[in-house]
Amino acid sequence: MGFFISPEFFGSSPLFEILTPLKSILTVETISYLGLIYAVFVAGLDMNFDTILHARKKATSIAIAGIFIPMALGAGIYSFAQSMYKADEHYLKHFNTKRAYLFWTLIYSVTGFPMVSQILADLKLLYTGLGRVAITTATLTDFYNWVMFSLLIPFAINSGTAIYSVISTVVFALLCFIVIRPYLGQIIVRKTNQNEWDNHQLFFVIMGAYAFAAITDLLGTHPVVGALLYGIMIPRGKFTHMLIRKSEDFGVVYLAPLFFGSCGIRLRLIYVLYKQGLGLLVIILLLSCLPKIVSTVIATRFFGMPVLDGVAIGLVMNTKGILPVLMLNLAWDKEILSVESYTIMTIAILVMTMMVPIVINAIYKPRKLHKQNKLRTIQNLKADSQLRVLACMHNPRHASGMISILDACNTTKLPPLHVFALQLVELTGSSTSLLSVHINQPNQQQTGAQALTKAQEYLESITNIFEAYTQVNENIRVETFAAASTYSTIHEDIYNVAQEKQTNLVLLPFHKQSNIEGILEIANTAFKDINQNVMSDAPCSVGIFVDRCLGSLSKVDMRVLMLFIGGPDDREALAVAWRMSKHQGVRLSMVRILMFGEAAEVDPLAHIEARGLLSVVLDHEKQKELDDEYVSSFRLKAVNNGDSITYSEREVHTRDDIPKFLHELDQIGYDLYILGQGSSRNSLILSDLMKWTECRELGVIGDMFASNNFGSSSSLLVVQQFGFGGMVFENTTQHPGEVPAKDDGSAAFFVKVE
Repeated sequence: MGFFISPEFFGSSPLFEILTPLKSILTVETISYLGLIYAVFVAGLDMNFDTILHARKKATSIAIAGIFIPMALGAGIYSFAQSMYKADEHYLKHFNTKRAYLFWTLIYSVTGFPMVSQILADLKLLYTGLGRVAITTATLTDFYNWVMFSLLIPFAINSGTAIYSVISTVVFALLCFIVIRPYLGQIIVRKTNQNEWDNHQLFFVIMGAYAFAAITDLLGTHPVVGALLYGIMIPRGKFTHMLIRKSEDFGVVYLAPLFFGSCGIRLRLIYVLYKQGLGLLVIILLLSCLPKIVSTVIATRFFGMPVLDGVAIGLVMNTKGILPVLMLNLAWDKEILSVESYTIMTIAILVMTMMVPIVINAIYKPRKLHKQNKLRTIQNLKADSQLRVLACMHNPRHASGMISILDACNTTKLPPLHVFALQLVELTGSSTSLLSVHINQPNQQQTGAQALTKAQEYLESITNIFEAYTQVNENIRVETFAAASTYSTIHEDIYNVAQEKQTNLVLLPFHKQSNIEGILEIANTAFKDINQNVMSDAPCSVGIFVDRCLGSLSKVDMRVLMLFIGGPDDREALAVAWRMSKHQGVRLSMVRILMFGEAAEVDPLAHIEARGLLSVVLDHEKQKELDDEYVSSFRLKAVNNGDSITYSEREVHTRDDIPKFLHELDQIGYDLYILGQGSSRNSLILSDLMKWTECRELGVIGDMFASNNFGSSSSLLVVQQFGFGGMVFENTTQHPGEVPAKDDGSAAFFVKVE
């Protein structure tokens, strides 16, 4: 925006002097430095020493290579640019100095961690293997860049007195961390735990950043170094989140843009294009993208990573933050870099940062993420294969409930169960970089008496719940971590984690939870949208868990009913129940409903494209053959365990027979119902009933059991089998006064089966 009010845009016309008088420009630049100091203070809050100190060899090596190799290549690019500039020899010689090389090469080494975390979150790569390496590498690189800035820049701007500035700044930093930080941390934690903060007190906390900036300025280094130190000193947790949330609008939205606007006023793009030509500008822009890519490819090859991953990480490392812009402004003020170099490098920073998401999304992010060489289902899982479950939860209550389901699936007769416990965190504006540390150290406990954010408290509680569970269950392995994203797109993170971990089942909590009276109440309507989005395009089978205090059982001792009507979802549900039946604490009853008469009528509109690829191929009779074959196998192999497994059949002739029969079953009293979602059934009466369901993700039968009017006190697990196109949740008939289901615009994904 600053470029459009610069002399380049208006030329020497009187309009420029009217719109931007010199006095106003100086005032704006002065105020903009307030925003700059605040932005660097926030960058300090983003840095986490636990990640830096406990970083693995791979990330550390890539970070170091990504700093020094670009600096070496950057020196060559600067020499090339100097030789290609069309200008007076005396003019070029003035900028051919060690200070110019230092600034230019340091800019090539920079990576902006907050920008990287936001880009990876937007691209849904934050929780992939590449994302974890990239985020850790970016954290280390950003920290090393700020250290180099603090130690080297004084030599470029202060020359003779630089050594004294550096020594005094190092002494001040040690004083801050050894003496001031412990007392500051105690005060902040105590007042946060007691909820004593108000806006007046928070104002004085923020003013501390400007006080530290003034001190480092007096010591001879740049003021932002003090702001960075102050930000690093403040303990992470609830206070950090609250401070940013209340102050970022003023600091980041209003003040910081003034700094970038002042940079735009200094651009001389038209002048450079006229004097040097577009060709030189494009060549230097292309060359500027290469150093980071070359360095990361070299480093990643030592660790056996694919070249494409190295290129992707290199592209991400090209993302710049506020530090290189600050360096360019210093070089401009001190007349260290020429107009040409300043303009070209500013354009390069802007172009690289803007193009990184587009390029990575085009060349790296898999276009057919869910394409598999075999069905990812429990039914097709080999007897000697490990069951891998992605258990998604929003709070510790969900974790306690799901442990009962997981424990029932865990038996010593089968290979160990591998659970990936994923906490779903709603991402707000500034949360990305603050939460991303949990991606790299998911099981790391918070140190000290820090006041944690609610998301951190939940993650710690969930981790403790699963750690306690694994201590008494040797035949299970649990990995706990968090996914932070907006609720409208968090289903994509679930897809990516399920794909990354090669899971067979995604387990999701129902959007309603049971109160003390046993009535299901809405916990969060957004949870319903998440569940429906996941079921629409999941890379494996999906289970929706309706918990009616099943987690209160101290050990697995439950009566389970598997209700089988027919179709792929019911076969998958039977596979889950079959696995649970191998647990000595589970008593399984399977009831097969046989459709006759009116109930057996086939829906003529069932074979539509939205039902999925396999539904077009498999007609009603073929589905019935598959049902008979699988049920017969279950009866032959499983129903021989005395009272632990029973099988029965029930005939249904009319629509009214269904609720009557379900009420009869509920009177028996079961702890858990296991049902198929039933989107691929071809029954006319079930298709008609589906139009009137309140929660279509549960299917017709599941919606009845979950209804408070039905009066059941049993928990419910509704299963959808992978490979049938997923559910379609739009164009449904609603009850009078009912809020229509959210249409997220996503169509069903037809999976290619090989």
